[in-house]
Amino acid sequence: MVVDPDNSPLKFPTDYPIKVLGRPSDEFRARVHAIMLKHAPDLDRSRMTERMSEQGNFLSISYIIVAQSREQVTALATDLAACELALMVI
Repeated sequence: MVVDPDNSPLKFPTDYPIKVLGRPSDEFRARVHAIMLKHAPDLDRSRMTERMSEQGNFLSISYIIVAQSREQVTALATDLAACELALMVI
């Protein structure tokens, strides 16, 4: 299926949630946050949450950014997925 960007329900700027899952470490947090700031320099830290898995093996970091364009979201997701410490990007 091909999605026509002109018919997308997203209208920019818009609040856009993104979640990254990885192993808990300060390095994971720092790398994810640096990537987020690269693509969303006006990031509001109050719109960031962390959640540890029940066994403590995984950490999810969730952000809500104000996305300005589809290209911004695509570049952000691509960089997060390329980070070797990120196990999953949602």
